[in-house]
Amino acid sequence: MTQNTELDLDLGKRHIVIQRRYEALGALNDLLIAVWFLIGSFFFLNESLVDSGTWLFIVGSAQLIIKPFIKLTSLIHSGRVFNKQQQER
Repeated sequence: MTQNTELDLDLGKRHIVIQRRYEALGALNDLLIAVWFLIGSFFFLNESLVDSGTWLFIVGSAQLIIKPFIKLTSLIHSGRVFNKQQQER
């Protein structure tokens, strides 16, 4: 028999709202990363825009660091809502 080690917490409607907001924030972050890298790539085709392209790559790379923070914040927020609901019961 296989044991499922995942814990699925039912936080109700509030959890869905929280999760959707963080997913939207993560999707927006991903979209901006793609935009910076795409524009930066085109800038590398023109010698006079190489410096600007480099800065766009730096901005995109910094946003890659933001990605796990969005996920961690979502998990912490959901945990706090769960704890608050447990205390109210």
